[in-house]
Amino acid sequence: AMGNRLMKEKVTPANLLNEREQEILKRLAAGLSDQQIADELFLSLNTVKWYNRQIYSKLGVKSRTQAIARATDLVLPDRANGGSTSPLPLAKYNLPAQTLLFVGRSREIAEVKQLLDTSRLLTLTGTGGIGKTRLALRVAAEVAEMFADGVCFVDLAPLSDHTVVPKTIAGALGMLENPSEPLKDTLKRGLAQRELLLLIDNFEHVIKEAPLLSELLAATSRLKVLVTSREPLRLAEEQEYQVPPLSLPGGEAVSVPRLMASEAGLLFVRRAQMTLPRFEVSESTAPVIGRICTRLDGLPLAIELAGARAKVLPPQALLTRLRHRLQVLTIGARDVPARQQTLRNTLAWSYDLLGVKEQLLFRRLSVFVGGCTLGAVEAMYSTLSDRPAYVLDGIASLIDKSLLRQTEQEGEEPRLLMLETIREYGLEVLTTSGEMQNARRAHALYYLSLAEDAETEVGGPQQAVWLDRLEREHDNLRAALQWSLGQTGDDESVEKEQDLEIALRLGGALRSFWRVHGHITEGRSFLERALAASKGAAAFVRAKALIAAANLAFIQSDYDSMEILCKESLALYQELEDLPGIAHSVYLLGNVAWTRGDTATARSLLTEAQSLARAIDDEEYVAWSLFVQGLLESSQGNYPRARTLFEESLKIHRQLQNKRGIAHSLSQLAQVLFVSQSDQERVPSLLEECLALSEEIGFKEGVAASSWLSGQVALRQGDLVKARSLAEKGVALYREMGHRHGMAESLPALGKVLAAQGDYPTARTLYEESLAISGELGEKWVVAQCLVGLGEVVAAQRQLAWAAQLWGVAEALRDAIDVPLPPVERTSYDRSVAATRAHLGEGAFATAWAQGRTMTPEQVLVAQGRKPGPPPTKTIIPPPTYPDGLSAREVEVLCLVAAGLTDVQIAEKLILSPRTVHAHTSSIYSKLDITSRSAATRYAIEHHLA
Repeated sequence: AMGNRLMKEKVTPANLLNEREQEILKRLAAGLSDQQIADELFLSLNTVKWYNRQIYSKLGVKSRTQAIARATDLVLPDRANGGSTSPLPLAKYNLPAQTLLFVGRSREIAEVKQLLDTSRLLTLTGTGGIGKTRLALRVAAEVAEMFADGVCFVDLAPLSDHTVVPKTIAGALGMLENPSEPLKDTLKRGLAQRELLLLIDNFEHVIKEAPLLSELLAATSRLKVLVTSREPLRLAEEQEYQVPPLSLPGGEAVSVPRLMASEAGLLFVRRAQMTLPRFEVSESTAPVIGRICTRLDGLPLAIELAGARAKVLPPQALLTRLRHRLQVLTIGARDVPARQQTLRNTLAWSYDLLGVKEQLLFRRLSVFVGGCTLGAVEAMYSTLSDRPAYVLDGIASLIDKSLLRQTEQEGEEPRLLMLETIREYGLEVLTTSGEMQNARRAHALYYLSLAEDAETEVGGPQQAVWLDRLEREHDNLRAALQWSLGQTGDDESVEKEQDLEIALRLGGALRSFWRVHGHITEGRSFLERALAASKGAAAFVRAKALIAAANLAFIQSDYDSMEILCKESLALYQELEDLPGIAHSVYLLGNVAWTRGDTATARSLLTEAQSLARAIDDEEYVAWSLFVQGLLESSQGNYPRARTLFEESLKIHRQLQNKRGIAHSLSQLAQVLFVSQSDQERVPSLLEECLALSEEIGFKEGVAASSWLSGQVALRQGDLVKARSLAEKGVALYREMGHRHGMAESLPALGKVLAAQGDYPTARTLYEESLAISGELGEKWVVAQCLVGLGEVVAAQRQLAWAAQLWGVAEALRDAIDVPLPPVERTSYDRSVAATRAHLGEGAFATAWAQGRTMTPEQVLVAQGRKPGPPPTKTIIPPPTYPDGLSAREVEVLCLVAAGLTDVQIAEKLILSPRTVHAHTSSIYSKLDITSRSAATRYAIEHHLA
């Protein structure tokens, strides 16, 4: 029967086989194995074998070779006579069904379609898993109708030999080889008959065959080619389009609508719901999912693999585990190519395609955190005794292969960035290669050099430039610090001693950077650990690190620690006969004496430090000595003398073009003028300049000071809204830095604004907090000022006897330290005292006042207008001690973590930035040697902190 039918009509495989069988026959003719066909058509191997049997039966043959020959005979009866070759009939579109999720990409689709309209060869490039194939398939489906002969999809992924590319393209097109002519000529002649879009997927591993595309395009003007590849083909006619990651929700406070409006968030949720249909996003999980997507760099493959984990890992647990992405993202769909079933496989595919030198460069680049410059990589190569000449070409190649990105930065070398998911794989292969320690050491030595170069510049005119440069390299500096500090243990090798010395030198060099940009807690934590681990370090190196630690301790008002550090540094510098070091140590000890109210010792030490600085021509420390003497005189109410000292300090800092010094001097000069009520018209301009300079160099302390002082100016001008906003900004910044002296001064300023707005309960709380801090720090002049302000608040609340007691103890304290009431406070103070005396009556008022003069500040807070009792056993705030070296702020954060609050919620509650909260939680994890919020909660409960 079949023979009769063959005689009556022209028989082709299209008459005998269904569409799927035709697809498989074309691939058989192209030389693909059963497994390659299964991978390409997303079928199981058994299914392909079943189709083969169907094809053999319908064609009346018994083998693959016979099937191909039979199909050729049916289509090409004159083949043996050298006749023309015609393509097998082909469905207009052979695009594979898109079974994978596809979200968003509207901008990319429009851009690719526009480029395809004007280009004949368009290559979509990008790292593995970024969604090149999905985007290409979606674009092809949308433009298919524009081509008379549709779209032909060719998947090169299964190939291992680039010479098979022509045969694979021919097979996809349904073209069979003609023994009488080269296959390329067959392809050219066949394509000349069609108006077609050729979509070729996964070209990167057979890129040697790329010139074939130029030949095909030259043979016909009716052909367009859309390619996906992890690197460009480098053909003259090629237009490259780099596929970006999915859009991210951005920020910390991610809402549900904001998450679902982002492509990455939407993909995660949809994939999670495929695994767990009841999966829902809430306001508490949306920020977590947003961070997951950010952690995964917006890579579609990684996000899908993460979403698939929703069945066993809730978002927070998943986020915690993503510290090790490659271990978590391991289970993909079985019906996708093996290289896409795990994130590691995808990256390994790209890595294996690199040359030996490229692989080495890729591994070494993985030690850089947050990117680097070309100069940094070249320096690393030089340190490792390798020629840096190759680096430039190697970098260009890795950029082309989508393993590295380049961004421009104004006035600097372009920055080289590696996605974190790629970097993690790089670290993995770096470790496996046994090269980790040498690469880390070379990395640390480069950033030590950078930090020490910056150190000489951060006190001069290029201060802002160098501080910005260090901030850009902050993650790399942290990595270098952590690595160098981690070189401890029983093995006391020379290399380990050298690495620990790197840690101390880095800490000493970064002092100004940490201080100016407000990274105080981070710097102190590192220096504390470094000093403890390297007590045998060279005297000069250790002394310098001690000075750095003392400086940062001063900012956080840890005067006891500061004194210990300064005395050790002074002893070391005296042994070394190092006059600059001696001057610096003496200067800091003068600061300690001032804060403790020992004015005689403070004046003596600061005068000595100033003399030493002048003797060695160190103008910067002359200026700082004058500055601290100004602080001392201001705290004693000697405002004209303080003004002179601040003016002198400002003059020198201007000559040095030291913007931090200028900003500091401006803020204190403005404060002296404000509290002394002299030259008031200068105050706003001084504060404006202070703020501008501080913002320029990222000097948080200067921003905080100018803010709360400007708030006091606004209060006196009657602008309560502006006054409150500025005062709150100052307090928040001081809290963020752990700057307790700043908090002690700014909290009463905010309390005064709130009292003016009638919010007496909150104002009272702020005054009491300031009293607690200043009492603990021993800053009696601040305590006296707070007692006066608190008295005015409670008087407004009609607690008149208590107000009189507060003023009495304040007067006694001022008498004891010989500090007058600041002139700026006199008018409101006199008014409140007079009103209270009138309401209480002279006798009762005098009695309460006299009682106050006999009390301590702690007693008066307890008495609240009653007769004084015995002195309390506790001071205003007893110095807290917490386990495992946790700070008070870290315990505060830990308690809120234990209460189930997210970083964003903790930030809102403590008036901090989410980034600062994250830094605190990271420090907590490090000190407690834990890795999760659940472990932190358990610790808090076990230690009765929650």
